[in-house]
Amino acid sequence: MTADAPGPVSSSADAAGAGSRAASDPSLTDAQKSLRAQMLATEHWSLLASRSTTQSEVLTRIAIFLTLVSAGLVTLGVLGNATGFRGWFGLAALGVLLLLVLLGVITQFRVFNTATEDLAYVLAMNRLRGAYLDLDPGIERYFLMGTTDDGPGIDRTYYPFARRDRTQVFASSMMVMLVVNTALIGLFTGSLVYALTASVGWSLTVGAVIAVAGFLYWMFWGYRSYVQVMRTHVPLRRSPQA
Repeated sequence: MTADAPGPVSSSADAAGAGSRAASDPSLTDAQKSLRAQMLATEHWSLLASRSTTQSEVLTRIAIFLTLVSAGLVTLGVLGNATGFRGWFGLAALGVLLLLVLLGVITQFRVFNTATEDLAYVLAMNRLRGAYLDLDPGIERYFLMGTTDDGPGIDRTYYPFARRDRTQVFASSMMVMLVVNTALIGLFTGSLVYALTASVGWSLTVGAVIAVAGFLYWMFWGYRSYVQVMRTHVPLRRSPQA
């Protein structure tokens, strides 16, 4: 999605458009155009490497977190069998769950930050493809990914074969992380309420409410981050339908 920039930013957009048109300046010699193409390609490879490194790092973080969650729950099962779920088991369970919740929150922040970084990489690479078109408009038909650094261009890069829909979000690693993390928060809250009140009904109710509220909060956080980037960004090249 895109948002029209306010008045003070429109002058920046005009200047940006002028800079984009300068890439196809007919006064440039073939040597100058070749040099620009090399510099653009170098920047493109740098962005690809940074994006790949960031994605690899966050997927490793998610895998580590899910491994710790599995190990933590197995540990609680072993402790429960050893203590008969009595005595110090309750305190140990709260401690393990609290640790998992803290790690989950930290990982969740990183996941959303990575999503914003990935959006910036896509915008930057779309902008570079637009610069390639300024140098040689005849290559446009060979680009499968987006060549405009706006909302439709982002959608084309993320999913070029069809219109991007909500399944792209709900099937993402970010959503897997979000579901596990909010379930842990609800489990910890419910366990804490049960330790204080010994009421199963209250613990289930409060845990479920906190889990749902946490899920909605994180979803809003991610959406707000996306909107903020798109409102701040000034495209150099816009799609015809934008």
